[in-house]
Amino acid sequence: MSNMGTIARSTQKYGNAERMETGDGVPVSSRVSAKIQQLVNTLKQPRRPPLREFFVDDFDELLEVQQPDPNQPRPEGAEMMPVRGEPLGVVTNWPPSLEAALQRWGTISPKAPCLTSLDTAGKPLYVLTYGKLWSRSIKLAYNILHKLGSKQEPMVRPGDRVALVFPNNDPVAFMVAFYGCLLAEVVPVPIEVPLSRKDAGSQQIGFLLGSCGVTVALTSDACHKGLPKSATGEIPQFKGWPKLLWFVTESKHLSKPPRDWFPHIKDANNDTAYIEYKTCKDGSVLGVTVTRIALLTHCQALTQSCSYTEAETIVNVLDFKKDVGLWHGILTSVMNMMHVISVPYSLMKVNPLSWIQKVCQYKAKVACVKSRDMHWALVAHKDQKDINLSSLRMLLVADGSNPWSISSCDAFLNVFQTKGLRAEVICPCASSPEALTVAIRRPVEDSSQPPGRGVLSMQGLSYGVVRVDTEERLSVLTVQDVGTVTPGGLVCVVKPEGVPQLCQTDEIGELCVCSVATGTSYYGLMGMTKNTFEVYPVSSSGGLISEYAFVRTGLLGFIGPGGLAFITGKMDGLIMVSGRRHNADDIVATALAVEPMKFVYRGRIAVFSVTVLRDERIVVVAEQRPDSTEEDSFQWMSRVLQAIDSIHGVGVFCLALVPANTLPKTPLGGIHLSEIKQLYLEGGLHPCNVLMCPHTCVTNLPKPRQKQPEIGPASVMVGNLVSGKRIAQASGRDLGQTDDNDQFLFLSEILQWRAQTTPDHVLYTLLSSRGAVSSSLTCLQLHKRAERVAALLMERGGLQEGDHVALVYPPGIDLIAAFYGCLYAGCVPITVRPPHPQNISTTLPTVKMIVEVSHSACVMTTAVICKLLRSKEATATVDIRNWPPVLDTDDLPKKKPPALYKPTNPDGLAYLDFSVSTTGMLAGVQMSHNAVGAFCRSVKLQCELYPSREVAICLDPYCGLGFVLWCLCSVYSGHQSILIPPVELETNPALWLLAVSQLRVRDTFCSYSVMELCTKGLGLQTEALKARGLDLSRVRACVVVAEERPRMALTHSFSKLFKDLGLHPRSVSTAFGCRVNLAICLQGTSGPDPTTVYVDMRALRHDRVRLVERGSPHSLPLMESGKILPGVRIIIANPETKGPLGDSHLGEIWVHSAHNGSGYYSGYGEEVLQSDHFSSRLSFGDTQTVWARTGYLGFLRRTELTDANGERHDALFVVGALEEAMELRGMRYHPIDIETSVIRAHKSIMECAVFTWTNLLVVVVELEGSEQEALDLVPMVTKAVLEEHYLIVGVVVVTDVGVIPINSRGEKQRMHLRDGFLQDQLDPIYVAYNM
Repeated sequence: MSNMGTIARSTQKYGNAERMETGDGVPVSSRVSAKIQQLVNTLKQPRRPPLREFFVDDFDELLEVQQPDPNQPRPEGAEMMPVRGEPLGVVTNWPPSLEAALQRWGTISPKAPCLTSLDTAGKPLYVLTYGKLWSRSIKLAYNILHKLGSKQEPMVRPGDRVALVFPNNDPVAFMVAFYGCLLAEVVPVPIEVPLSRKDAGSQQIGFLLGSCGVTVALTSDACHKGLPKSATGEIPQFKGWPKLLWFVTESKHLSKPPRDWFPHIKDANNDTAYIEYKTCKDGSVLGVTVTRIALLTHCQALTQSCSYTEAETIVNVLDFKKDVGLWHGILTSVMNMMHVISVPYSLMKVNPLSWIQKVCQYKAKVACVKSRDMHWALVAHKDQKDINLSSLRMLLVADGSNPWSISSCDAFLNVFQTKGLRAEVICPCASSPEALTVAIRRPVEDSSQPPGRGVLSMQGLSYGVVRVDTEERLSVLTVQDVGTVTPGGLVCVVKPEGVPQLCQTDEIGELCVCSVATGTSYYGLMGMTKNTFEVYPVSSSGGLISEYAFVRTGLLGFIGPGGLAFITGKMDGLIMVSGRRHNADDIVATALAVEPMKFVYRGRIAVFSVTVLRDERIVVVAEQRPDSTEEDSFQWMSRVLQAIDSIHGVGVFCLALVPANTLPKTPLGGIHLSEIKQLYLEGGLHPCNVLMCPHTCVTNLPKPRQKQPEIGPASVMVGNLVSGKRIAQASGRDLGQTDDNDQFLFLSEILQWRAQTTPDHVLYTLLSSRGAVSSSLTCLQLHKRAERVAALLMERGGLQEGDHVALVYPPGIDLIAAFYGCLYAGCVPITVRPPHPQNISTTLPTVKMIVEVSHSACVMTTAVICKLLRSKEATATVDIRNWPPVLDTDDLPKKKPPALYKPTNPDGLAYLDFSVSTTGMLAGVQMSHNAVGAFCRSVKLQCELYPSREVAICLDPYCGLGFVLWCLCSVYSGHQSILIPPVELETNPALWLLAVSQLRVRDTFCSYSVMELCTKGLGLQTEALKARGLDLSRVRACVVVAEERPRMALTHSFSKLFKDLGLHPRSVSTAFGCRVNLAICLQGTSGPDPTTVYVDMRALRHDRVRLVERGSPHSLPLMESGKILPGVRIIIANPETKGPLGDSHLGEIWVHSAHNGSGYYSGYGEEVLQSDHFSSRLSFGDTQTVWARTGYLGFLRRTELTDANGERHDALFVVGALEEAMELRGMRYHPIDIETSVIRAHKSIMECAVFTWTNLLVVVVELEGSEQEALDLVPMVTKAVLEEHYLIVGVVVVTDVGVIPINSRGEKQRMHLRDGFLQDQLDPIYVAYNM
């Protein structure tokens, strides 16, 4: 290999091709393909730090870390001892299995009622007896096993899982199906009825069915008829569901089992009895498996703790498919031959008192309810006479462990105590799908012992500590006990995170249960099962407390005195905000305590957390009553925020109110929390009121940057030299003198020379909106027309040498002739965009202002515009009497002027360039004859312009480089300019590209607005254009003329879109100019491709440039603004100290060039104010050179590429305008970066602009979509700006499309927008003030 290397090194150079070496020393000719060249360049690049470094986020130093409070309460009690429930009694007549119990009652007492179902009027619909339940279950069991599939291949075998799909108002069919499955030894999986193909959460149920391998769904006739069906009458496959066979269980559809067939009734064993579904916090659905022995033991434990006896009547309001409703109303009831009155949800909706009426009517001993059933009964209760609840010995409150249930229990007791309800009857219980019943308060006979209650400090709870407080305090939580541990169970409390270590007695932890009567696994999920069902708690010494596994209940709480269990919340509702725990249910309770009934619906409030900026943030969403006004709602919202802040000591990130009935519901009418959260995150909630409080709750922002005392410019320079950093400076190549037309100093002379030497050479061609040539000018024609214009000025206008003339023309050839006519007459032209006929009131004042500020002695224009200026609308807008004389050039004198003006002073004024900056300032820049010549020469060299060339120009010809290309360059260089007025693209977006293709143009110039119009307008037409023969493969330079940071996203989309039509991505580039120098950079034809770098956005805010890899966090792509023009020198200077800066600093771009403007023209002698814009000197280093300050921030980078002259190429990167940059939190932000983040935040944001007001950041977004989406944008925008820029948005203004003002160059006029906002002229859809 070394031998190979030496040969390579000794090879001669041959021809003019330089030899280069690649890594292995293999010689490569420099005339290589672009790909290899790129590879070589990559190999030669200085090694950047490896990627890993960039992905370790420097967050730790940036974001404030919440310091623990030294005074926070800590647990002080001893380690808790596991608590045992009473032993499970041995009762001789308890059946060996639940099926055996059914068989016993079905044969001994066939007439005994088992279940009564009710219709929506509350009348008994059907009474299922034990005999019927037994015979129908047998029939169904036979049909499941023998009538599905074939004899050889039955579809269902014992042990298989089967879905039970029954509506909530049909408990009878459900009960038969459930026991039919138990008898057939198949595993029932009860689920909700899918209402539509896209039901909230039904997709997740589908995943559960798929993972359980379910292929058959049992359902009732009525339910089957109600399922959505396809045109052929088949039930479609629901989203995410496996393919199912739907089997109707009504007796009439089943065949009778043969006489000799009998189900196999075994003693309870470890086979799975049923699977109960459980919805997790994130919306996923798990199946908890319960074995037959667990099922039986659980029924026994419930029978013992509730003292159930045979033939008792029980009213069940709960969902009978799962949880407490299933355990008491379907399972334990059969074990004890009880009679269940099932009250459906549909009846409760119509009549909330129905369950109380049933208790009275049937003299029921037990009722199973939730606290909301008690609450609604209270609301509906109007002193009914015939209510008597003295028969109740137990009112089982299924969600009694919920912190807010206690208020319902107390209020209910308060009202119904007079109706015979005894206090000791109320029995809250605690349960979870995994652990089944954990604890239950027993119905006691003697009422002397009051139930346990604890008044706990909220602050203590947030640190996981039990601290007793007094009722007087606001920030307390009152909890009731949920009784003692279920018989046969052992309960301990362990730390919620990490190792399951026992808690101290005064510490909140997760309850764990060890008992036969619990679930055994999450079906099919080994890992999650291990973490939940196989927990081995340890003591502080590290030893196991039991050889048996415990099950995590998902309930948080503690064991109080006397072995009473207290539940303070659920693991699923736990929200950790900066190290403190809050319980979603507690926050809901607080929100409800703020006069809720007037504004929001109880039970329709969702509280969840979202991660924003590395911490959880609380979001509260509630349904608003239709009759509450916006004023009411806001008052309620601000009071809720204050309440949550004072009681829980935590800020709410976002509080949103949505219209009534719009939150996704669970099948039983509760709210579907995970779906709501998903909607919030996707921006699909459509709230009608939003209050965001990022200022109060985001406390971990990086510290504001402290301004260090400025280091003097000399020290900066020395520092850079010492650390080996280059001073950032660069220049284009020399402007050497070799041209024919260099003998002329003035453009007017060059035109006369061309009219003599090449009279018939076409200089200008103007295209119409159809793409046809509407007019053209040869050298001679232009010369002659200019002469006649000069004659007009001298005779009719009576103008003197040096007078200013305003040229008000549409983009075209008249403008060019008028310009040269002015030069021929010795006048100074000013090109002015004509007023828009449809929009005179806003466009005419600008025209008037330019005419006045420029001190124009007359206005030249066309007949049409003359008429427009004299129209009624015009007179209404501006005072027409003090206009200077208006000359109409459509009617020119026939004769030439006596003599053309001969200019003598090259430093004299050639023309004035007037334009409005993005900040809304109108400024005229003076361009001398010298500058014009140097400018045209520089462009000619960069773009290699010769008489034989054709260039297509689709730009506005009123200022900057657009004007120079339109009017001046062709006369100077002799090339033909094909002029395409951008306004014509509004009617025919393909005009420009078709012209470029048909006329085989190699170089073309456009603006960002033109590029955007093509990208948006032709996006779907590329195939049609291809068919029309559009071919862009000849284009070698398509330059966007701009005065801003290159819009990479737009140029990329444009290149990508038209790549199929032959456009080479390398040909698309940008130019950069500003007020003091109309063109500093321009890509041109030769020279390396534009470079793209990725800089760290965080460093940029500190005015430092740090290159990072593509795709690393916080990276910002920047594209070079084109090659520096010949004759241009650039330096980067500190805008405050005026000292030169090094390569790694962001500073102001200063430019020294022969074509700099020579000063602002204000006509009022105010040039002094801005003098340093055109003549600044560095405060240190080279203090002689005179520079012009561009007012733009940028940086230079020396690249590995070589320029045409063999030097290493320096690339200029423009970051943004100095006067638009925003100082926030001591850092410098560029509006465009924040706007990019905002536009990405939501699909309906069409455009966006930001500015500061006082020191608040204001974001204006244009909404493309329905107005109901307006408020979705507020949280999305606030979050995006927080995460990506560490800034809190103060105000979000949502407006219609088209409100953000854009100037003719397609730049946003943010200051105009700000004025409109302050004067309340935006007519917004919504304004959100973030607190």
